[in-house]
Amino acid sequence: MSASRTSRRIFATVLAAGTLIGAAALPATADSHHRGHAPRSTVVIGEVQYNSPGRDDRSNRSLNEEWVEVMNTGRHAVNLRGFTLTAGDGARYRFHAMRLEGHSAVKVHTGFGRDSSRDVYQDRNHYVWDNHRDTATLRNDNGRILDTAMWGRAQQGGHWHHR
Repeated sequence: MSASRTSRRIFATVLAAGTLIGAAALPATADSHHRGHAPRSTVVIGEVQYNSPGRDDRSNRSLNEEWVEVMNTGRHAVNLRGFTLTAGDGARYRFHAMRLEGHSAVKVHTGFGRDSSRDVYQDRNHYVWDNHRDTATLRNDNGRILDTAMWGRAQQGGHWHHR
């Protein structure tokens, strides 16, 4: 057997052994990476219209132009019962029994209206979201934070969207 053939066999054996060792170590590495961390939620804040277009005259129309979109980015439906959407000042909306289909969204409006699968209403007669600086926090029915949207003086136009 020539020296180059022997060298190639040794190299191939070392390479194969390294691949096997690497493959065997991969599940342990992946497992330890996720240990102690909850999987990322498929239910997130999509967009926020925190400054209603036009005059802030507290009319129901103006109040309903202020909304937060809650999206289900996953393919399976999620029951939003007990989920909450909270403003920085503590104003809170709690979802009642509502099934949010996969790859769909619902807008949470500030004013009064008739709830549907695409729009729900907080039934408030005052604005919830501060035009200058605020935070919208979405929590599941166990109180775990799923997503947060923050805006401040740097945002223009009264609209925020999930990046």
